[in-house]
Amino acid sequence: MRIGILSLPLHTNYGGILQAYALQTVLERMGHEVVVFDKILPEPSLPLWKCPFVYSKRLVNKLLGRKDNIVFLEQYVSKIKPIIQQNTNKFIKIYIHRVSFKTFAKIPDADTFNAIIVGSDQVWRPIYFGEDHIDDAFLAFARGWNIKRIAYAASFGVDKWEYSPVQTETCKSLLHNFDAISVREESGVKLCRDFFECKAQLVLDPTMLLDKSDYVKIIKTSNVPKSKGNLLVYILDETPDKTALIKNIADKYNLKPFRVGSNTEKIHAPLNERIQPPVEEWLRGFYDAEFVITDSFHACVFAILFEKQFVVIGNKKRGMSRFISLLSQFGLENRLIAENSNVSAVDYIDFTLLRNRLAELKEKAMSFLYKSLK
Repeated sequence: MRIGILSLPLHTNYGGILQAYALQTVLERMGHEVVVFDKILPEPSLPLWKCPFVYSKRLVNKLLGRKDNIVFLEQYVSKIKPIIQQNTNKFIKIYIHRVSFKTFAKIPDADTFNAIIVGSDQVWRPIYFGEDHIDDAFLAFARGWNIKRIAYAASFGVDKWEYSPVQTETCKSLLHNFDAISVREESGVKLCRDFFECKAQLVLDPTMLLDKSDYVKIIKTSNVPKSKGNLLVYILDETPDKTALIKNIADKYNLKPFRVGSNTEKIHAPLNERIQPPVEEWLRGFYDAEFVITDSFHACVFAILFEKQFVVIGNKKRGMSRFISLLSQFGLENRLIAENSNVSAVDYIDFTLLRNRLAELKEKAMSFLYKSLK
């Protein structure tokens, strides 16, 4: 079969890039021809009538010496975007068979594909996929196409309903045309049942369908240098409490913290601090670490895959249900802590049992894919 994967746009998000790579790789090993759809986000711009007012206001603020004021902000963002993404774009170019387009209407017609798989990642969360075209995450653009429609490990990101009544009815109707539906979180199973009136199967994030050895091969091929520490810190949303928690654990277990990542989302940070390090360097961090501290879902996933001791700090803004569902499948609920926790001791994880559990869950997920693509 020729299969298209529809997920969130590929940018600088390590987890988003690697889940697309993993699903593509698994499908190719099953004998399919696979491409990953990558929607190009529009460049930031202002309506022409607003330009004189906005630019004048910014210029005045700049002359007054107020911080964080870039007069031509939109042009600046467009100019530096390729610089920030240079390393992740290299990985995407090497490892992912990407088809880029500006609108979903530009995706090749039905005769090009035998199936489209929606997922994984928070592809069903309107604020991430796009409030005004969330229906395309349910293949609205492919109405009338004679293809298999499959959702693999699609995620709502949260356990509360974020769709409007109109979005709910539209997406429910579209989802009822799917041949097979699976989601990444237990809460997603419930949301599908309660709001879309359909049955969804719980499956693993696609990154967990590959083995640790698959990722080690990427690391070894890249020749990235050894990490400068043994406590990997990957924090998306920094706070003083998290900083204190990291220091507490580092001191308690005599670990040397190191970080992989950048301030990509901080527009006013120096450019050299915003360039995202290579995906291979991020993976190398897990390979070298003895312990991982994170508030990222996919960093939590890779700590498990690389069999590292870890704690994950609850990230309510980005969705807690993702962590709860993942950790509960492995009996690791005690690894989820609050950012103001006073960690006195961290129980040792016995990965022997986890390996068996991962094998069981992987078998169920692969069975779902094989049956769906018959």
